[in-house]
Amino acid sequence: MKRRDFLKMSSMATLAYTLNGVPVHAYGSDGLLAKTRNTNGNILVLIRLSGGNDGLNTLIPLDKYSELSNARSNILIPQSSVLSLNGTTTSGLHPAMTAMRNMYNNGKLNIIQGVSYPDPNFSHFRSSDIMFSASDSATFVDTGWIGRFIDHQFPGAPYAYPDPNFLDPLSIEIGTSVSSMMSGATGLNGLAISNISSFYNIVNGTVDPAPATPAGNELTYIRFISQQTQAYTQVIANAAGLGTNAATYPANNRLAEQLKIVAKLISGGLKTPVYVVNIGGFDTHDNQVDANDHTLGQHADLLKQLSDAIGAFQQDLDMQNLDDKVTGCTFTEFGRRVKSNASEGTDHGSGVPMFVFGSKVNPTIIGTSPNLPASATVNDNVPMQHDFRQVYSTILSDWFSLQPSNVSSILNGQNYNWLPIFKWTVDTPHVEAPAQLSLEQNFPNPFRSHTTIRFSSGRRRCPNSLYDQMGRMLRVLYENEVPAGRFDIGVERNGLPAGQYFYQLQVGSSTKLTKSLLIVD
Repeated sequence: MKRRDFLKMSSMATLAYTLNGVPVHAYGSDGLLAKTRNTNGNILVLIRLSGGNDGLNTLIPLDKYSELSNARSNILIPQSSVLSLNGTTTSGLHPAMTAMRNMYNNGKLNIIQGVSYPDPNFSHFRSSDIMFSASDSATFVDTGWIGRFIDHQFPGAPYAYPDPNFLDPLSIEIGTSVSSMMSGATGLNGLAISNISSFYNIVNGTVDPAPATPAGNELTYIRFISQQTQAYTQVIANAAGLGTNAATYPANNRLAEQLKIVAKLISGGLKTPVYVVNIGGFDTHDNQVDANDHTLGQHADLLKQLSDAIGAFQQDLDMQNLDDKVTGCTFTEFGRRVKSNASEGTDHGSGVPMFVFGSKVNPTIIGTSPNLPASATVNDNVPMQHDFRQVYSTILSDWFSLQPSNVSSILNGQNYNWLPIFKWTVDTPHVEAPAQLSLEQNFPNPFRSHTTIRFSSGRRRCPNSLYDQMGRMLRVLYENEVPAGRFDIGVERNGLPAGQYFYQLQVGSSTKLTKSLLIVD
């Protein structure tokens, strides 16, 4: 390969940059698109929990505590130690997650229950590919959902950028390598900063030392060229120089170090729309907890790092008045099994909660506590309530203001039901056309443990309540303002005896629709 071709390829590939020892990847930027793209200036920060997080030890279903006790007594968090959440007695957070509990109680955290996908794959590599590509379990796609989003917003990426009209990177990932989530139709959409110390090399104009050998001298040259020839290097350095951190971040917390950099770059004026940060270690097959104190141990340490880092990041945004344009979202390749193993750990499973945070989120829990068997076996999984692509779809439509047809194109031609993740206000128009009010029959009906209710509405507050045959209201199934569209809500039996019930949708003061619902044993 010719030297100039090698350097050209290097400019489009992952470049090893570090920032405080944490890997960082920066992706292509736009200029031509500054004139044509449909951007609203919002920023998304994706937090990957690598390894597969144990959702039942993160968001504890207090109303299913007896089932948990039967399934995982050797790792179970004491009920008295679970952190309570405002407005619910059915769920609480792990005691290490005080910062995120406070965010929820202060209206800055949304939780989506039972996130997975049909026919889940329990391989780390394949399930990660599915999460990155937003594909079906049996479908192989060689582009990522963020890469396709960038392709849509920035036509010609990565080769057409940077452009004089817009010099900022299109996306920045902090990690050891460029994830396939950023792969677009023609390649990776930019360069990559692979660790934290390299970020400071960019800021300070230095390179990592190389061995004092002929090959080492060549390596130093390549490192220098690859840093200095990247059009994004000076842009990132300028933003870092202008930016600041107003909050105090926890020490010895790798995720916090990454988010501190993201906040600094946003504060410095970088218009990059997507950041990805990483925290590993969630593959907790053994020693997940301290044998003598289940509130401590490996998983507790990880959740504390996650919670403390997110809490400091959100505080930083709040203090700098940047919170209105930044939202964050956690994701992991899969959850863990209901039943723990004999090694005080958990094995690969399915459903897991996702967290979306920021000042614009709807502070509620979407979905219900997972339906757990009374006597779980090693094969039992947390059932899916929501497809992870519903979260992606809602972010693309509600946070980035994309039209439904474009959202569908980015998500491999599929349409996914909207979720009430974000707040709705008069100055936040939704892109979907108004829908006629309707309430459909639940499915399946009759059911034993879980059913789904589907309704359509214009943009209104839509309380959905459950009644017995005597007309007594038993519970509110759903109560949030929705945009125009069609929506699904999951309903768990939660101890209701067999019989006939009625669910009712109320819009405004007088319009009501009622359907029957049957529970059988």
